[in-house]
Amino acid sequence: MNNNPICFFDSGIGGATILKEVIKLLPYENYVYYADSINNPYGNKTKNELFKIVSNVVDNLLEYNPKLIVCACNTATAMVLNDIRKKYKDIIFVGTEPAVKVVHDKYQDKKTIVITTKGTGESKRFKKLFNDYKTKNCTLVEAPLLAGLIENNKDPYPYLKELLKGYKDIDIVVLGCTHFPLAKNAIKMVLGKVTFIDGSIGIANRIKNLLKDNLNLNGGNIKIISTKDDVSKIILKIINKNY
Repeated sequence: MNNNPICFFDSGIGGATILKEVIKLLPYENYVYYADSINNPYGNKTKNELFKIVSNVVDNLLEYNPKLIVCACNTATAMVLNDIRKKYKDIIFVGTEPAVKVVHDKYQDKKTIVITTKGTGESKRFKKLFNDYKTKNCTLVEAPLLAGLIENNKDPYPYLKELLKGYKDIDIVVLGCTHFPLAKNAIKMVLGKVTFIDGSIGIANRIKNLLKDNLNLNGGNIKIISTKDDVSKIILKIINKNY
């Protein structure tokens, strides 16, 4: 048994949508969540900028002696996680990527859009993933302002109404940023009834598998760190609320 925490980081509140699923599966683990709100959004940063930012976050999390660190951000995963793994060779990292493969495997004939940040959509890693698994009915839509609107508690509907006005009769929406599940209601107001896909449940299962011989059976504490405003209440609300 290992009671060291599982650590998460994201550019603010978005990664809490993954933390929520991991807690469901592993309720007795201890958790540290690092909300890097001051650098939100990650999606408009250069690779060099983001590498420095993420390195600083990891350095802070190492103080907690994590048994695993979750990069709960699609952009950071796509742009710098490979280099971060090389820098911190003794740390287990779990990344986050848009669930394009799920569409390929289960929804080949469905009209699909994959909504990502600019950083994710233009990264080499995501482009390869998208080209490897994209179906004939799958379209990429970059939403460079959406994560920032969500993080700053702004109504995303006007932005999404304009962004998605050219997409009709969509069946599947892949949420390619951990902030984007928090805009589900606004997306449904624009597109109507759709099926949402994100990678949170798959990530939770991967973490459980990686830690199967190293689980904690009597923890359950959550520590939240924010680099900007105190977002603890918002993150706890996400964890405890159906969204």
